[in-house]
Amino acid sequence: MALLRLSARTQQRATRGMQVAIVGFLLVGVWTRNVAVVINAVLSLAVTFLPAVLERDWGLRLDTGLTLWLTTAVLLHTAGMLGLYGSIPWWDHLTHTLSATIVAGVGYATARAFDEHSDAVYFPPRFMFVYVLLFTLAFGVFWEVLEFGVHGLSDSLGVDAVLIQYSLEDTVVDLIFDTVGAVLVALFGTTTLRSAVETLTTRLAGQTSDEVR
Repeated sequence: MALLRLSARTQQRATRGMQVAIVGFLLVGVWTRNVAVVINAVLSLAVTFLPAVLERDWGLRLDTGLTLWLTTAVLLHTAGMLGLYGSIPWWDHLTHTLSATIVAGVGYATARAFDEHSDAVYFPPRFMFVYVLLFTLAFGVFWEVLEFGVHGLSDSLGVDAVLIQYSLEDTVVDLIFDTVGAVLVALFGTTTLRSAVETLTTRLAGQTSDEVR
């Protein structure tokens, strides 16, 4: 996938640069003793290595563009924990939209891989659109409930919240931008995710062959 028409080498370098930036955010969190920043930076850094783990342990190879896409999402979220969520009103909308495209992409690629792998499964285009939308919104609701629970637990313990939850109105707005991300993937992301679908389909075919043996 030529994300923004960048070469694979350039995308790899950009991904490495973003990983270094996340490490920098982690060090800032440690220096300022900001537990929320530290935890989010550690988790975000772990997510950036997920494609390599999937390739090593499961044989699922994601192209450099998808890895850069994922890394960009977690980088912007980690940067937001340093104060951008509070100082820039639209930062939360940006990160929710981008994160929603990741969730929608996972849902789409998985469903399409099963569709192409098995003759017993057929997902019409209209169904896929609704499925991607509902899959993303379901995860969005789960995330908002998680934010609410973590925020409440943090308040009861008297510690800084690891996840930020502002209000019910903010939750509704977050879900709206989750929907925007899902629609973007459903309408324009199918070509971009083609390599991921092919990789998953190949993996499913390999598992079926092993079971037959």
